[in-house]
Amino acid sequence: MIHHEETIGEESLFTGRMIQLKRLTVKLPNGSTSTREVVVHPGAVAVLAEVKPGSIVLVQQYRKPCEKTLWEIPAGKLEPGEAPEQAALRELAEETGYVAKDVQLVHRFFTAPGFTNERLHVYFTSVVEAGEVHPDADEFVEARLFTRDEVERMLENGEIEDAKTLVALYWWRQNGR
Repeated sequence: MIHHEETIGEESLFTGRMIQLKRLTVKLPNGSTSTREVVVHPGAVAVLAEVKPGSIVLVQQYRKPCEKTLWEIPAGKLEPGEAPEQAALRELAEETGYVAKDVQLVHRFFTAPGFTNERLHVYFTSVVEAGEVHPDADEFVEARLFTRDEVERMLENGEIEDAKTLVALYWWRQNGR
């Protein structure tokens, strides 16, 4: 049986440029109350771009919360009112310079449903043209092409630690792309 928690109170603890932290008071299925701390996020997109058959583009970026540099598929947050497909095309162009005409949905999932409502849309494209990189002012990324063999080695060695990238790469591997 699925149980619902009714929100009976809400307190905003922090509002930043990308997230909001709220403390919710909820009524539990048994009638008692509890609190939930929730990170409210506008949602995000990511795109696996197969630039040429058997080669994809990854971006390397320092991630302060992890205190390390990670290899990831290009990604970013949704802007207000922006369609996820358009955001994926925008992020791919901004971070890698590659321009795609369209994308196909691979998966849509909640990144960490225990504390955030962030929903991530992962897309794939294989029809891209080289263009000019234009990252956000506070974004420092390096894009590089990887062959299927290089990706396999990275997966085997645990060099890919980003969940959205793992989802996309395992999908790519499974679908023989």
